[in-house]
Amino acid sequence: MKKILVLGGTRFFGKRLVELLVEDGHDVTIATRGNLANPFGDKVRQVTVDRLNAKVLKSAVGSEQWDIVYDNICYSPDDAAVACAIFDKNVKHYVFTSTLSVYAADGIAKIEEDFDPYTYPIQMGDQHAFSYSEGKRLSEAVFFQKATFPVTAVRFPIVIGEEDYTERLLFHVEHVKNEEEIGMINTEARMSFISSDEAGTFLKWVGQEHVTGPINATLKGTYSLAEMLEIIEEEVGKKAIVSAEVEQENISPYNIPDSWYMETSKAESAGYTFATLDSSFPQLVHKLVQGIHHKTR
Repeated sequence: MKKILVLGGTRFFGKRLVELLVEDGHDVTIATRGNLANPFGDKVRQVTVDRLNAKVLKSAVGSEQWDIVYDNICYSPDDAAVACAIFDKNVKHYVFTSTLSVYAADGIAKIEEDFDPYTYPIQMGDQHAFSYSEGKRLSEAVFFQKATFPVTAVRFPIVIGEEDYTERLLFHVEHVKNEEEIGMINTEARMSFISSDEAGTFLKWVGQEHVTGPINATLKGTYSLAEMLEIIEEEVGKKAIVSAEVEQENISPYNIPDSWYMETSKAESAGYTFATLDSSFPQLVHKLVQGIHHKTR
């Protein structure tokens, strides 16, 4: 049994991670703002903190010894620097949730070496000072250049699932069903995806295996945006209306200029086997469509 802290563990893949850790019998603490109910009851210890308040975070969890800290809510170099200070000498392994967004969308399959956080120039600032992608790059740079403890940066692509609070895939399902325009500039662009279940499973595995450094994690296979829409069209029974010029509210959340995907040889060489995109994506679209039907009855 390991003593594990999860920063942000009450929704989506963070919730799935905690479920898996509890199933394995670990001593789990979740640190959240308390905006969402604790879905785990007395199976975990919950600490209510504002991640952005360094003094409160340190008081709540900084004096304890942790085998693993999972950080799903770090978005800036300031956040990362606070974590480096608070958990100095207090954690054996720090797992930071990063993103495909650290890479450019340039049509080339991304490997970990395509972004080097060990040499990336550090600029400090909070999450309002940078774009999402730059905030994650700088967070990685701070962790890998400043932390005194082992760090893993798990680079996820778009995460999909029924409980996706961003509703990015649902946007496309609803627009096709309602015969509304979808703004896309390149329907042949290919994308990586990972399910929330696979994301939670992979995070647990990284902690178990103590794999460190940057690491890509994605379902096997990619879809072009056109292929994604075809799956939705088949399920909905209507054709997507795609245009390069639409109103702002109709621009696809997946609107990218070129293919944006990653390869996973590092994780696979370390012993992890990813599920396929085909094994989960069509089934998820079916569930989202059924959910829409139930709402409109």
